[in-house]
Amino acid sequence: MIGFLIIAAVLWGIGALTGAPARARWAMIGVLYLAVILALAVLPDPHPLRITLGGSLGEWLLVGGAALIVVTYRYGLAALRKRARPEVTDEQPAGTFREAELERYMRHILLREIGGPGQKALKQARVLVIGAGGLGAPVLEYLAASGVGTIGVIDPDVVEASNLQRQVIHTDARLGMPKVFSAKEAMLAQNPFIEVKPYHRAFDESCAELVSEYDLVLDGSDNFDTRYLVNRACVAAGKPLIAAAITQWEGQISTYKSHENGPCYQCVFPERPADGMVPTCAEAGVAAPLPGVLGTMLAMEAVKEITGAGQGLMGRLVIHDALYAETRTITVKKRAECPICGGK
Repeated sequence: MIGFLIIAAVLWGIGALTGAPARARWAMIGVLYLAVILALAVLPDPHPLRITLGGSLGEWLLVGGAALIVVTYRYGLAALRKRARPEVTDEQPAGTFREAELERYMRHILLREIGGPGQKALKQARVLVIGAGGLGAPVLEYLAASGVGTIGVIDPDVVEASNLQRQVIHTDARLGMPKVFSAKEAMLAQNPFIEVKPYHRAFDESCAELVSEYDLVLDGSDNFDTRYLVNRACVAAGKPLIAAAITQWEGQISTYKSHENGPCYQCVFPERPADGMVPTCAEAGVAAPLPGVLGTMLAMEAVKEITGAGQGLMGRLVIHDALYAETRTITVKKRAECPICGGK
């Protein structure tokens, strides 16, 4: 049997060097054992191979039977242990955290202003993001990383090559894919413990009901028509709105909560600018990191709004000039004559 043991050891070593799993290596040794049994069964007694193998057919069958008993015992013991172990499911009681989530969010939990209650509020929050482009990209990435439980994203466009200069949530491999699905893929890769709801469509009048399903709306759209429409929907539903806009080297951001006696978007920007007065990014260009700066600020204000940390931007408009590295804040107020929220 020494020859058999040597060959078995060689097969095991080859399997280890090639990275074959243990089960495959045991299978090779099993095939070798069956070959020995077959040889002993068909070869005549004086054959040299029978002499080399050593032992009779009965002895080899006895060895094989003993090995089978050991293997059966081990597998049976493993099966019993598995049955005795409590079943682990993906379902978690509402508001509780898996151990992996606690480790993931520990830097938030350590913050006095957020802590465990704040992180729980983030997990239970529902945030709707308008736009998955320049501003939406960093917003979505940081909301996902922060542990916002349910994130809706609405955008009618697909990923184009010209987007990749600044829309960092998308990749070259996802060109032609709807932005909302591209964003969802990236967000779940970043944090599998959240839920992402993509809406591949434009934001229109029919979306007012959608707004009512969320706790907070973030507007990163790129045109005034959508901004005014989102504002009307938020005022009607009594939902807080955090909106930002960018062009070339400049951007601005504020929080609008008319239901808490703050201004709405139309209080601050009463009239839509005439066509051509405010060129779009496609017309005038935009510095690549600028949407990252304003989009990250959007995400930061969202985290503060949800957790109650610090002071939000209601009643204040922040204007950032990236070209000269200047940021200033101006006070904005609710207008009694505002056609959207003046009587509310």
